[in-house]
Amino acid sequence: MATTDRQATTLALAHALSAAERGLAVIPLSRTKLPALRSPHRLDPPGTPQCHGECGRPGHGVYDATTDPARIRALFALAPWSTGYGIACGLAPHHLIGIDLDTKGDTDSTAALRELALRHLFTIPPTVVVLTPSGGRHLWLTGPADVVVPNSAGRLAPGIDIRGAGGYLVGPGSRTDHGVYATAPGTTHLAPAPCPRTLLHLLVPPPRAAHPHHPNSPSPHGQGLIAFVLAAHEGQRNTRLFWAACRAYENNLGLSSALLEAAIRTGLTEREARSTLASAARLTGRR
Repeated sequence: MATTDRQATTLALAHALSAAERGLAVIPLSRTKLPALRSPHRLDPPGTPQCHGECGRPGHGVYDATTDPARIRALFALAPWSTGYGIACGLAPHHLIGIDLDTKGDTDSTAALRELALRHLFTIPPTVVVLTPSGGRHLWLTGPADVVVPNSAGRLAPGIDIRGAGGYLVGPGSRTDHGVYATAPGTTHLAPAPCPRTLLHLLVPPPRAAHPHHPNSPSPHGQGLIAFVLAAHEGQRNTRLFWAACRAYENNLGLSSALLEAAIRTGLTEREARSTLASAARLTGRR
């Protein structure tokens, strides 16, 4: 077992150095997919200000991530039990965004992403895809330097997690307790593709409205959303309702009842309209 672990560590280091050559900052990971080095502040007394590596010691998780080969070798030397490596998201030059399509339970995250793409009219371009031991997939995308994409779990849809600033992706070639991560056939030669603008908009939470509007007193913006739904023709009623509901939930406009009534007037059944409103609530994190 010790020989196998040493081989896994050697391979992980080689993969990490290769990733660093492509501008991807990395850290060593243990078989549990967690950062291999323990925090130097784990015994600090409660209330101690959080350190993100300013102390100069290793053990700060993703904040240790680097593209410097000498630094990478030093980190792996401090953690000879490492069998994988993590790739930090949100850092220059790629500003990596990871779309984690999970396979837990009965969740069909691939279908959920396909539904989002159809509803919002975007397409995932050819990009790096990493296959996980559990049967899931990691899609690698890049974002603009001036947009901070946060980490989230299930906010877009059940089974879809986002790795953004302050997060990391398990790199291909890493060995974990559940198996090996590997680049999907046909994507090894690709570079991470730019994130579609519409999807990027969905990944960045909107600012919270300071004063929610009363449901019985729609704002001009709220009235415009209702009119937008009422103007829907056959074939676009669900799409218009979903879009308007997302905007209403994001801005705390309290339009659920008004949008439901408008959708029914366009010809949707109450059941269809309520289902679409529920989908919009899930997407925007409302309940």
